[in-house]
Amino acid sequence: MSAQDFSPPPDPFYAAAGPEVYAAAEPRVRERYWLYGLLFTATLITTTIVGSAMQTDFERGVPFDIVRSFGMYSRLWHHPAEALRGLPFSLTLMAILLAHEFGHYLAAVYHRVEASLPYFMPSPVLGTFGAFIRVRSPIFSKQALFDIGISGPLAGFTFLLPALSVGLAFSKVLPGIAHQGSLDFGIPWLQWLLAKAIFPGVPVADIYLHPVARAAWVGMLTTAMNLLPIGQLDGGHILYSFFPNRHRQVSTCLSLMLLPLGYFWWGWLFWGLVLLVLGRRHPAVYDPGTLDTGRRRLGYVALAVFILCFCYAPVSEGGF
Repeated sequence: MSAQDFSPPPDPFYAAAGPEVYAAAEPRVRERYWLYGLLFTATLITTTIVGSAMQTDFERGVPFDIVRSFGMYSRLWHHPAEALRGLPFSLTLMAILLAHEFGHYLAAVYHRVEASLPYFMPSPVLGTFGAFIRVRSPIFSKQALFDIGISGPLAGFTFLLPALSVGLAFSKVLPGIAHQGSLDFGIPWLQWLLAKAIFPGVPVADIYLHPVARAAWVGMLTTAMNLLPIGQLDGGHILYSFFPNRHRQVSTCLSLMLLPLGYFWWGWLFWGLVLLVLGRRHPAVYDPGTLDTGRRRLGYVALAVFILCFCYAPVSEGGF
């Protein structure tokens, strides 16, 4: 996931007087650039390997199989040049994730909030578990909290939208392909709308996604999960900047609502439990002001992006 870590600072960090909050000086964290680079490189490798398996299956016209893709690791060890086939998927996905995380990072820099560079998380399953940044200093205004929270999903969306469009244009029609594999990937609203425009009259389930479009699909999944208005997810920051006094109640209700969705995808059950136990709290922002009209309108844009990217059953037949 790409949610930021807004861990509250220790007690000495705060000295509050009424609505104002003062931060004590803190020594600047020494950046571990080697760790950022190592995680980025590892994630680029895993996404490229998964992308190579996707491209192979796409050319053969057989459904992509995550379990079968594990064999690509040993194959590429002996034939590393074949990894080039995975770059369309990996570079597209990495660009979406980078845009998302640097959206957060640049917004933090603009508001003079100290934040880390992105930490990428490699995975043999679809290549990555996402990325995140750490916010290391307190946020003093709702405007700054809103900007940092919303900038990531919107930046990522501006990359995944053209990627999905181009990927769909390179996709092909294979009747019933969506239900032929061991896993059934869900179809978010955005994918459905663009597929209807590019392949008029063709059932969306008959469209075999090109790896570039599949990278955009992963981007849609991470965007929707991060825009959930719960806890310290991006959507949670947006919710808090609008309704700080209702944040905990809304987070609790929505976490509970995720549990029955586990019937369709076990991931919702997992995240619902995690967020219910650990993720409902949000660090206080002592700002009596309200968001301006422009930011409130952007909040509705974020809601629209969430709806377009959300899918109640991202993966069926066991999930990932």
